[in-house]
Amino acid sequence: MTTASRATTDLPNRRLLRGLIGILSASAASLSANRVLSIALPWFVLTTTGSIAKTGLVAFCQVLPYVICQALSGPIIDRIGPKRISVLGDLISMTAMAIAPVLYLSGALSFPVLLALMAVIGIADGPANGAKGLFLPGATRAARVSIERGTGLCAVVERTATTVGPALAGVVVASFGSIFALWITASLFALSALIVSTTLSNPVPDPHEQRTAQDAGYFTRLREGADFLRSAGLLRSIILMLAATNLLDQTFMSVLLPVWAKHSGNGAAAIGLVVSVFAATSIIAALVAAGVAERLPRRTVYLVGFVIGGIPRFVAMAAGVPLWGVLAVLAAGGLGSGFVNPILGAVTYELIPTALLGRVKTLAQAVTWAGIPFGGLVGAGLVTAAGVSGALWITGGLYLAAIVLPGLSGDWSGMRKQQPAQAEQTEQAAQTMQTAEDGAAATVPELATS
Repeated sequence: MTTASRATTDLPNRRLLRGLIGILSASAASLSANRVLSIALPWFVLTTTGSIAKTGLVAFCQVLPYVICQALSGPIIDRIGPKRISVLGDLISMTAMAIAPVLYLSGALSFPVLLALMAVIGIADGPANGAKGLFLPGATRAARVSIERGTGLCAVVERTATTVGPALAGVVVASFGSIFALWITASLFALSALIVSTTLSNPVPDPHEQRTAQDAGYFTRLREGADFLRSAGLLRSIILMLAATNLLDQTFMSVLLPVWAKHSGNGAAAIGLVVSVFAATSIIAALVAAGVAERLPRRTVYLVGFVIGGIPRFVAMAAGVPLWGVLAVLAAGGLGSGFVNPILGAVTYELIPTALLGRVKTLAQAVTWAGIPFGGLVGAGLVTAAGVSGALWITGGLYLAAIVLPGLSGDWSGMRKQQPAQAEQTEQAAQTMQTAEDGAAATVPELATS
């Protein structure tokens, strides 16, 4: 092969690898923005208002619109394309986030205005994050990376963002005040928009998926995703577990953790340390999982990792363990938790047919977030009723039940790696479903412009 031929052959490969790096980098910026915000915002509200109820309410007003808009965004992303949705959502979040500190410094930031700004961020950020997830399957296939390794890399990015974001927020809040952390959040949203706009292109759909985007109406496409999600037993069980644990994680992050930090005298810096130590060790585990997850028993590793990563932190904090002991418990928990997301991501992409990926994945992710808006309210209620220690014990017990009860279901035996023949049958079933939907759409022309 001549030098010119090799250069021509290598160019597309470099571009495809650039896309994978681009989506990982954009996700890192966006996730870091959310992690900084998750620390800075509750502390800002708690220290400026002194109200635990308002601390929980501000998280509610951000996450509820996030969940609703993400649930409804799948068909719109299919029609407009994930790149536009991602960039536009990040830019709106950046603008709303930048307005908050400006108003505060000018003395014009009332609590209702702060709630409205957080709602705007939720409305924009939900579809933007849903859109980013649609770049991953094509990017990993193009880069010749296995699905386990691709989702493992995503887990590493997520855990790294979870390490850097809270650590950055804790240092900035402790040194300069929480208002400066809000500026950093706005800057990270802007960086995410820049990366997506300059490095990524909309995924190229299969011919039948392209026809669906043109012919089927909004409600037809939305119904496709809902019907599949309702009929998939294992996927439905996983989603219900995640919905419960995400609710409890939000209870911990938005109320229990900052209240514990203040009540124990450890301060804002301890919040960043607790989250960052957990995430740092989970990065190590996620890197290992990216290399070996395809050879591990998925169900056992997933459930054990979830238990180790979720339960001991509540016990340590409720029992009054010193900060160094809490950090040690969180470090061990991170090692278990790091194996969860690579396995979860691989199973999800295997269970959802390619033709329905956008609609099903955005709906599934929205369902897993459905309880999060209530996490702050639940946390505030538990602290008020049972105190800090009692709230931690109760939340830990509920977390254990949320993991064990769904994990006993027989559907979970389906977590094993899908064989090629099974994957082919899944895709054929999806194409059959899609053909039927195309025919239905053709007989209902008024839905075409939905």
